[in-house]
Amino acid sequence: MRETPDELKELQALLEASLSRSTSHLRSIVTGNTVTAERLTRILTGMRTLALSTVTAKGEPRISGVDGHFLHGKWHFGTARGAAKARHLAARPAVSAAHLRGEDLGVFTHGTVEILNPPHGEPAPDWPYLLAYFKDFYGDDLFDWDNEVVYYRLHPHWMTAYAPDLEKLTA
Repeated sequence: MRETPDELKELQALLEASLSRSTSHLRSIVTGNTVTAERLTRILTGMRTLALSTVTAKGEPRISGVDGHFLHGKWHFGTARGAAKARHLAARPAVSAAHLRGEDLGVFTHGTVEILNPPHGEPAPDWPYLLAYFKDFYGDDLFDWDNEVVYYRLHPHWMTAYAPDLEKLTA
């Protein structure tokens, strides 16, 4: 768990606000089976596969898998600089992401992405910290980290986490 108390507060507020703005149908499924911010950050450690949805220039949805890392209360993920999703995200940064563990856990997020290491221009202020994390996770020499991969942070405006049996997840 890398989150500060303020980050946990912010994430908890987002989870609660998102649920309050959800449809009655979703609330009927999720209420009573939600996950607190603190617990969620303990569950979402390491790499978690995300189904990431982007949109083409024609408005057609596209979904693909990415390695998601939940750090400081937000999803972080990367792709090849030449990937279709990188072009989609450069033009249309709104995304939806889902992390599912069978019927045991569902984390659904909608928001916009920030490019952490743009090919031209200043990287995000915390990029050195994040780059060190990713190099430690994947290996220092897996990529040409400056030219081959682009990393993103998903800034959520809506997020919910559903787990019908939390004990099963944390056992």
